[in-house]
Amino acid sequence: MTDDIRALVIHGAMDLRLEGRPDPGDPGPGQVRVRMAAGGICGSDLHYHRHGGIGEAIRVRQPLILGHEVSGHVDALGEGVEGLAIGQLVAVSPSRPCGACAQCLRGLPNQCEHMRFYGSAMPLPHIQGAFRQVLIADAAQCVPADGLSPEAAAMAEPLAVCLHATQRAGGIVGAAVLVTGCGPIGILSILAARRAGADLIVATDLSDFCLDLARRAGADVTVNVGTDRDGLARYGAGKGTFDVLYECSGAAPALAAGIPAMRPRGTVLQLGMGGDMTIPMQALTVKELTLKGSFRFHDAFATGVELMRRGLIDVEPFVTHRFPLEEYAQAFETAGDRSRAMKAQLTFA
Repeated sequence: MTDDIRALVIHGAMDLRLEGRPDPGDPGPGQVRVRMAAGGICGSDLHYHRHGGIGEAIRVRQPLILGHEVSGHVDALGEGVEGLAIGQLVAVSPSRPCGACAQCLRGLPNQCEHMRFYGSAMPLPHIQGAFRQVLIADAAQCVPADGLSPEAAAMAEPLAVCLHATQRAGGIVGAAVLVTGCGPIGILSILAARRAGADLIVATDLSDFCLDLARRAGADVTVNVGTDRDGLARYGAGKGTFDVLYECSGAAPALAAGIPAMRPRGTVLQLGMGGDMTIPMQALTVKELTLKGSFRFHDAFATGVELMRRGLIDVEPFVTHRFPLEEYAQAFETAGDRSRAMKAQLTFA
């Protein structure tokens, strides 16, 4: 197979191009050739596009194929691959830990020292992403998604992020939960927390559009902290209300507003990544709060696919826009507009 395929490549801030790349050919032993079907535009993709990186530390230093939220159909199987079939829809995990470093051997593959995570400018050379028409993946990355749409299957990656965070929280049955920031990660955190047994779920954001979708996802109460800056004040009465905070905005003001509403010995989960944040340490200390970072995932990916396949979590309503690959510019513009878009996806047909 020698025909070029198309791939979406970032060269720097506001320099995104649809380019030809060599066809990857046949899969090797233990590999799968996947013809891509759908790919979600993530916040990190938007950061690369708008700013040429994420914060000061992660910068695009060479052309980088974006994309890590993807699904596709099996096109060919390498030697020794079992459990997959030609034409089958699969969700493709972007997480490829080495399995041999100190962190992998500790049972922390999401913290792999040599992680090859699709579409990442962290290492140099960069790890090329999955916004391309054809991908060669390890069979272990490909989770059968029979019964799902390609769009739902491509949501497995952000859902896995939220399931991993929920695991980090510990027991949530009967808990009162606060979610700050109702972009895709916030919305999926609401779904994950409810599935895990949360009782009360309150969600905050600056966008009425996002808060409407938060209610659809299962939030009991929503607060627009832009128009109602004291909207969380009542939850801070006494010693506070919430057992768990999913901080999904990456904004220091959201964290600062959420902590007074926490009960003593509650758990703060930091998922949002917007750069360094000022942490109100004195309040954490006085309330004996536990602050936990939550980064990526591993085994939660397959769990998320199975929850969707069983109908226990429905992500379809939150894929609000779909664009063919050649309309990538409009897709990225739309994906960054929280007044009208939740999850925008590219299609590769």
